Amino acid sequence: MAAAEAAGPAAAPDYEAAELYTRVFRVGALGRCWRQQLGPPDLSLAAAAELGGAAEELGGAAAELGCAAETVAELRAVCSIDMLMSSDKEKDPDVIPEDSSLLTLRIRKKALERREETIIVDRACRQETLAYEMESHAIGKRPDNPTDLVEEGELLLTLNIYYPVIFQKDLYKSAFFYFEGIFYNDKRYPECRDLSRTIIEWSESHDRGYGNLQSVKMEDYTFNDLSLKIGFPYLFCHQGNCEHIIIITDVRLIHHDDCLDRNLYPLLIKKHWLCTRKCFVCKMYTARWVTNKDSLAPEDPCFFCDVCFRMLHYDVEGNKLGEFLAYPYVDPGIFN
Repeated sequence: MAAAEAAGPAAAPDYEAAELYTRVFRVGALGRCWRQQLGPPDLSLAAAAELGGAAEELGGAAAELGCAAETVAELRAVCSIDMLMSSDKEKDPDVIPEDSSLLTLRIRKKALERREETIIVDRACRQETLAYEMESHAIGKRPDNPTDLVEEGELLLTLNIYYPVIFQKDLYKSAFFYFEGIFYNDKRYPECRDLSRTIIEWSESHDRGYGNLQSVKMEDYTFNDLSLKIGFPYLFCHQGNCEHIIIITDVRLIHHDDCLDRNLYPLLIKKHWLCTRKCFVCKMYTARWVTNKDSLAPEDPCFFCDVCFRMLHYDVEGNKLGEFLAYPYVDPGIFN
């Protein structure tokens, strides 16, 4: 996500808009403006204890809490990490002892026991557990090799990637991202093809009003080089016709509590349970139609993909076969 940028003065631009998404802005320029406005303490990725002496730290905490420095020192002693550790150093830290003297550990043990009782039958609990584990396993993680540490002032982008309506096996390496009129084609391998060429030729053939679409190599750019909008739907396409909607939901500076190991990025922090309703005939594709009072269907309601629905309910001339009521169906699973 890092990229070399030319230094130079710049005024902090206004990126907010009244619409559902922001105005177009250059990601690298946004980061440069933030770094110019903030000082080294704001950009530092060091832990709080490393940022200054103990006296300065106590004074700053006392000012924020509105109390004396002695009170802050007492709170630090009572609420330190050492006070939360079990007295028996040899025990497994993942196992909470039965006779723990720490109230927080006893409450934690009861919560884990309740979760174990319900996780077998409670799907919502399983989903919550999965989300918690994915979000927490890399919080504040630092690399073993200092060269893999994320640099201060780097930007962190959060993206939502939507599942496609039709799932396909990963057979071809060709793919592209589409951001603001530019196709970023994956050309890292010799067998990769330019999937955007057909789209660009189609848009130019009859002057369809899409402007001057461009095609570039994805590997020549980083996120800092992109111009985009927060909240706007963009596109990732692979396998020729497998399309994923991508929405940038947040852009911010990296913080010392974030994952600081660059080898772990892109970092998957949440994965929704995919609950799609498949076609009742082929059992492969996501349902696109639902029928009621269908004389040709075994169930009511009955769900069909587009191909199976038309093959079963219409003849070659497009005449309706049998009696049924049909409605377009949008499966909630595709919005995961």
